[in-house]
Amino acid sequence: MYKPYLILLMACCTTLGWSQEKWKNPLEFPLYLAGNFGELRANHFHSGIDMKTQGVTGKAVHAVQDGYVSRLSVSPWGYGNALYLSHPDGTTTVYGHLDHFIPKIADYIHQQQYKLERFQVDLTLTPDQIPVKEGEIVAYSGNTGSSGGPHVHFEIRDTETEEVMDPLPYYKHLIKDNKPPKFAGILICPQPGSGIANGKTGKTEVKVTYDAKQHPVINAQITAWGKIGFAVKANDYMNETGNVYGVRRIRLSEGDETLFLSDLDRFAFSETRYLNSLIDYSYWNKHRSFYTKCYIDPGNRLRFLSAKNRGIIDIQEEKTYTFTFTLTDDFGNQTQLNMKVVGKKQDIPETKTAASEVFHWHCSNQFGAKGIRLFIPKGNLYTDLNFVYRAKEEAGRLADIHILHNEPVPLHQNAKLSLRILRDTIADKKQYGIVQWKGKRGAWIGGTYRNGWIDGNIRELGTYTIAADTQAPGIKPVQPAQWSKQRTIRFQLTDNLSGVNTYKGTIDGKFVLFSMNNRSVISCQLNKEQVKPGKHQLHLVVTDACGNTSEYNYSFAW
Repeated sequence: MYKPYLILLMACCTTLGWSQEKWKNPLEFPLYLAGNFGELRANHFHSGIDMKTQGVTGKAVHAVQDGYVSRLSVSPWGYGNALYLSHPDGTTTVYGHLDHFIPKIADYIHQQQYKLERFQVDLTLTPDQIPVKEGEIVAYSGNTGSSGGPHVHFEIRDTETEEVMDPLPYYKHLIKDNKPPKFAGILICPQPGSGIANGKTGKTEVKVTYDAKQHPVINAQITAWGKIGFAVKANDYMNETGNVYGVRRIRLSEGDETLFLSDLDRFAFSETRYLNSLIDYSYWNKHRSFYTKCYIDPGNRLRFLSAKNRGIIDIQEEKTYTFTFTLTDDFGNQTQLNMKVVGKKQDIPETKTAASEVFHWHCSNQFGAKGIRLFIPKGNLYTDLNFVYRAKEEAGRLADIHILHNEPVPLHQNAKLSLRILRDTIADKKQYGIVQWKGKRGAWIGGTYRNGWIDGNIRELGTYTIAADTQAPGIKPVQPAQWSKQRTIRFQLTDNLSGVNTYKGTIDGKFVLFSMNNRSVISCQLNKEQVKPGKHQLHLVVTDACGNTSEYNYSFAW
């Protein structure tokens, strides 16, 4: 009935303004955005647009086209309560962070939660189960999942490929925007061992200022020799909001020649971690601010990038070069910045490194030392790496502290890390796990025990050791004096290290649904149809990722 097919307009989806369609606003008030498509986020691109809901939850959300509910997801994290509608034109629209669904959808979810005996579900539906009409209310806006405030996360996906597309071309008629993007800085990046800028082989940050006519200018004098790259810090803006957005299109040129182009209109979720190659990851790790590279690492496979010589510029003449950076948004608003670079012949020092190994981006890499084995499959590194390793001994630890490189390095998928336990004394081997240290905080990685070793998967080169989680999760009643009056039972669940993995509540031996929010507070709404008035026994079991279990029993009457 709803067999997906690609709409004709996608044939030209790589240019600005590729869609001439005008879709209906899923909300009942003027459309303002808290975030746009492709914004740079930690380890991923933003896959949709965030629609403001006037600072509150509970606003009606409408289907933008005819279609059917093809997927429903409920989780304390991520999109929280999310609804997926598939449409006859080959697209799927996604509505995330919802507060609640209309009754027929809510009832179906409730039935499946009881059938599966868990709160968190990801359900796939057939076209005949819950059809919807354009304009029909399907849910109500919320702040569920990994949300920083009330809004609706809205996506458009290609139903067949699951790739996400920029929704703004469908909604330009509802949004006011005549504000151009703005530059915040330029980063000059001499290539290791083959470039130098302003007398340094390290990176140089150049300040961008604005003149009286609000044109961007660079006042600093820049000299360079050899191979260099550039990176841009920039933001976009829209009318009648104070929000800051990502920039849709970045172009670097010399004269009429394009040296680099990023035009982010579409991507697959398997590509989203390539963001860590597109940005200057070291700068982001230190400052939590994004510089977008105007050159392409050899292992970066983002489809919306194109460049001459990967965007690497070779300064080999003693002359003044003029490079132009152009920022463009979905509405055609544009800002240009000209930057002059003086070619100055000079010696380029050799790169000095205390590397333990050289890892190559185009193949698998492995490393071994006392108490450690590391295997990085092909396709995980974005460029060659002069890998530096060191280890530290600390009294009382289950393993040495292993420092994999002198700064964090992102991996595209997983690398296998094996660490040896120095004192293997715990009977329950599931309680061992690899931990990543960032500052004074430890993040549980986990892993599998193997003959005195722990094998785990990591997605970043950093600092790792082994810890043990022998402590059961915490179960703390929340305002128990109000339970009978509000007919709602609440608990705060905590865990010291590996994290809560599962929980299950029963009343008089029968499963009851406890929903969970993003602060790990679980709540059960007592229903007279399920729990008749009288005396009852509540039993709650909570287990962490290492198998440690806590139980809570409570007798009550209502």
